[in-house]
Amino acid sequence: MPEARAKKGAAGDGAARKPATDEAGGTAGTARPRRRQARGEARIAQLLQAAASVFCTSGYTASSTNAIAREAGVSPGTLYQFFPNKEAIAVELGDQLLARWRDTYGAAFTPSHIELPLDRMLDAVLDPLIAFNCENPAFFVLMHGSEIPGRITEEHDTLHVTMLGQVEGILAGYLPTVPAAQVHRVADMTFMMFKAGLDLILAHEGEEREAYVRELKTAMYRYLDPLIGDDSPRTAPHDTAPHDTAPHAREGRTP
Repeated sequence: MPEARAKKGAAGDGAARKPATDEAGGTAGTARPRRRQARGEARIAQLLQAAASVFCTSGYTASSTNAIAREAGVSPGTLYQFFPNKEAIAVELGDQLLARWRDTYGAAFTPSHIELPLDRMLDAVLDPLIAFNCENPAFFVLMHGSEIPGRITEEHDTLHVTMLGQVEGILAGYLPTVPAAQVHRVADMTFMMFKAGLDLILAHEGEEREAYVRELKTAMYRYLDPLIGDDSPRTAPHDTAPHDTAPHAREGRTP
């Protein structure tokens, strides 16, 4: 009997020492957490995509967690496993969009752009910024809507100041002899022109949207060209037809 109990105990100890496995046969504590993490990340991405759609359709204030869950095709209970409320969803979505926006404007405002003719510089800076906003309409909703969580608006205000500084830096390269105060005013006016033009661009689609993009570039070119004058290297050839806005402006005709 003692020997039988000893064997039984040994067998029990072996079972205790045997690694537990998950439903798919993986070892608990290793593969299982990774699978859970991957599933969780996929679910979060699904919910954020649904939230972006709902925010764009209904606006942030009128949106609800139930509407977001319905758009994502999950139950409200599933949504609450990842986000406690609508504000938390907006903050997470805003953080992701702001990070991508920083990457976009970082690529748009490069020092080498001051070597370009004015018309090409406008293309190089404006095209990626406009494309990002058109591809991510929720960004505009979260950055400009009412009752947006304070953390998002604070980060947006910081980003606004940073972008204005980038615009000022580009223009300073074109206006090396102009007093800093005047360059700041020109940068401020240029940035506000972009924001106003972007409102119109996002309000239209298709060919009409493209037409407003050309109008914005023309307006900005006609404002900046007299200020920059002969110091701009804009006399370099302009090669592609889709970016033919500035030559038309120089001839006094709209695109």
